[in-house]
Amino acid sequence: MSGGAIELADLVARWVHVIAATMWVGNSMLFNWLDRNLRPASPETSGSPGSKGTLGNIWLLHSGAFYFVEKTLLGGQPLPRPLHWFKWQAYTTWWSGVVLLIAVYYFGGRATLADATVAPLSHRMAVLVALGAIVGGWALYESMQRFVAPRAPRIAVTIWITGLTAIAMALTHLLSGRAAFLHVGTMLGTIMAANVVFTIVPSQRELVASVSEGRGADPAVSARAKRVSIHNNYFTFPVIVLMLISHFPAVYGSRLNWLLLLVLIAAGAAVRYVLNMRFTFPAWRPVLAGTLVGSVLALIAILRFGSAANAVGASDSSAPVSFTDARRIIDRRCAACHSAAPSDVSFGVAPGGVMFDTPEQILAHLSRIRERAVLTRTMPPGNKTNINEAERAILRRWIAQGAVTR
Repeated sequence: MSGGAIELADLVARWVHVIAATMWVGNSMLFNWLDRNLRPASPETSGSPGSKGTLGNIWLLHSGAFYFVEKTLLGGQPLPRPLHWFKWQAYTTWWSGVVLLIAVYYFGGRATLADATVAPLSHRMAVLVALGAIVGGWALYESMQRFVAPRAPRIAVTIWITGLTAIAMALTHLLSGRAAFLHVGTMLGTIMAANVVFTIVPSQRELVASVSEGRGADPAVSARAKRVSIHNNYFTFPVIVLMLISHFPAVYGSRLNWLLLLVLIAAGAAVRYVLNMRFTFPAWRPVLAGTLVGSVLALIAILRFGSAANAVGASDSSAPVSFTDARRIIDRRCAACHSAAPSDVSFGVAPGGVMFDTPEQILAHLSRIRERAVLTRTMPPGNKTNINEAERAILRRWIAQGAVTR
C-alpha cells in the first residue's frame, strides 16, 4: 500500500474514530447524569401516576422544548416499539481505533512502536508486546469483574489496579513512550468496548426477552449491566487524555513517563468520581479543586524531576562547539525527515512543517531541537537515525553556548 493510501486511511479512520467516540462518551455522560438526577415518580413530577416498575423520572429543557424521561423496568407492561439501542457508537469507536493502530503503528509505520533506546525489540516483537498488553489487560479486568468482584469487590479492585500498574510500567520500559501511553489507553478503551459487547448488550437482550415473554425484567440483570457501565464512566477521562498524549513529548519522553502515566489515569478517574458525587456531596467543589490542583502539582514535580534525570550523564564539558559540528549532527540525524527533499518520507515531507535545510531554519526551531532531541529524547522517533548520547550532548552545549552560526 502506498504512503498516500495509508495516510488517507489514517485520516478517515481518525475522523470516524473521533465522531464515534464523541457520540459514545456523550451518551454515557448523559445517561450517567440522568441516573443521578432522577426523581421518584409521582403525579407532581410526571403529570400522571408512576407506573409499576418505574424507577424515577425527570423533566428536561433543551432546544426550545420540554422533554420528559422516565426510567422503568416495565413491570408487567408490553415492550414498547420502537426501542432505541445505544451500541453502535461503541462498536464504531473500537473498530476505527483498530484501523488507526494498524495504519499508524503496525503496518503504516507513521509512528514508531519500538525504540532501541528503550528496549532492543524488533518491530514484530513490539507488535506482539502491544497486542499482548491489550488482550492481557482485558482478560485480567474481565476475570476480576465476573468472578471475583461479585464476592470480594475490594480484592478485585486491588488486583486490577496492581495489574494496570504493572502493564503501564512494562509498556513504558519496552515500547517508545508515545506508543506505550497510547496502548494503555487502547487497553482501557478495549475494556470499555468489551463491556458493551459482552455484558451490557447481552444483559439488555435478556431484559428485552424477559419482558417480551411476559416474565418481567430481572433487576439483577439490570444491575449487572449498570455496574460495568459505571466502570466505563470512570475509564472515560483517562482514555481521553492518553489519546491526546502524542502532542506532549515532555510527558511521554520523560524517564519517569510510567509514573506520569499512572498519575494521569488516577487524576482522570478521581475527577470523574468527584463529578459523579456532586449531586449528593455538598463539598464537591473544594474537593474537585483540590483534586485538580494536587494532580497538576504532582505532574509538575514529576516532570521537573524527570527532566533532571534526563540530563544525568550528559557531558559537562565546556569546550566550545562550532555550528559546523552541530549542523553535521542535524544533517545526519534530523534532516532525513525534516527537509524540503527528505530521504525518509515515512512521516511525510517535513513533518510539522519543520525543515533544517538552512541556518535560519535551524535557528527558528532551536527550542524544538532542545526540547525533542536533547531533553525528552523523543527525536528522532524511535531513534531510527541512531543518534548517540555524545551527539545529543554536543547539541546541548552548542545551544547552551548561544547557538552561534558563524
